[in-house]
Amino acid sequence: MALLRSRQGLEDGLLGLQRDLRSLASLVDVAIERSIRALARLDRGLAESVITDDARINELRFKIEDDAIHLLAQQQPLASDLRTVIAVMNVIVELERMGDYCVGIAKIALLHDDRPLLKPLIDVPRMAELCRDILRASIDAFISRDAPAARIVGQRDDEIDQLYEQVYRELLTFMLNDPRTIDRATWLIWVAHNLERIGDRVQNICERTIFEVTGVMKEFKRARYDA
Repeated sequence: MALLRSRQGLEDGLLGLQRDLRSLASLVDVAIERSIRALARLDRGLAESVITDDARINELRFKIEDDAIHLLAQQQPLASDLRTVIAVMNVIVELERMGDYCVGIAKIALLHDDRPLLKPLIDVPRMAELCRDILRASIDAFISRDAPAARIVGQRDDEIDQLYEQVYRELLTFMLNDPRTIDRATWLIWVAHNLERIGDRVQNICERTIFEVTGVMKEFKRARYDA
């Protein structure tokens, strides 16, 4: 009976971690959308709220981490359950960093002050939508322990990398043709780079999912833009 109670406590704890993990991913998903919207509209109030709301992402990250540590200490899970708890602790770090990239995008919106965007945003919003799509899919794969789905999602980061290269080349052309555009072009390159890094973080989640299921850690092919 004591063993059954212990197992039930462990399962309840794991479910709690998964629920909070979904909530954290949802906060990041919203932050991506709002940061790009703030940039597209140069909406100062929205940009500032993205920066302020990052505290919620950080707080939930640390709550999940604290709950995971207590679960390890109190339930002492073995084998696959232990791997799951450790995987959750790794994934929340990736999510928290994605939130930081969103803050970076919001700060770039604020840098413009009264100046307009250098150009209408076309590929950058596409990058953001892809980031949101693969983020949601990666969390689904992680929670359902679906390694084949995680492999497919991880490979989609190549689409984000290709868009980043398009954005980079286009903005570089602006800078070469007119040095007065260098600052605003550079800011948009930073935005695209932050989105590219979000894609890489999603890849990390997919790698962690495969490790959780198979016990084998294997990295996806990395883009050449890494920081």
